[in-house]
Amino acid sequence: MESTSLPKKPHAVCIPMPFQSHINAMLKLAKLLYFKGFHITFVNTEFNHRKVLNSRGPDSLNGLPDFRFETIPDGLPPCDINATQELVPLCMAAKNNFLDPFRKLIDRLNKESGDSGTSRVTCIVADAILAFPLDIAKELGIPGVVLWTMSAAFLMMVLHCQHLIENGVIPLK
Repeated sequence: MESTSLPKKPHAVCIPMPFQSHINAMLKLAKLLYFKGFHITFVNTEFNHRKVLNSRGPDSLNGLPDFRFETIPDGLPPCDINATQELVPLCMAAKNNFLDPFRKLIDRLNKESGDSGTSRVTCIVADAILAFPLDIAKELGIPGVVLWTMSAAFLMMVLHCQHLIENGVIPLK
């Protein structure tokens, strides 16, 4: 009798910029992918993960078998769970401290894939502000996808900023 094992689900790793609105938008996309048949690993900073557990309870992230949460350190000094992290230090921490822990997480997920019954990471969905996840996707030869969480107007400003500077529109005189 032939084995009729089902193919493993695609495995998407989703990593938002650690701001509440970016996390919420990425979580919505991750849920859509999950309901379309993906295994999801949602990556958050340790600080934000603790905030979720603190606000919703320790079991709030349980219940979906192929939807797991992982954390990486943000590299910032510990602070009160009820405090808000400052924007500039958090952006600098993302730029300077997230790459190595994220790479180690991807390596661990791929090594565990055979034992856990999940597939290796098959794509990375990254917040548009974060460049390093796409570099790792390229290194692994897997698709890297960008989620733009901000307004279309802001996207147009970002895309045309250099042009505006070159034409003397910015800075305003």
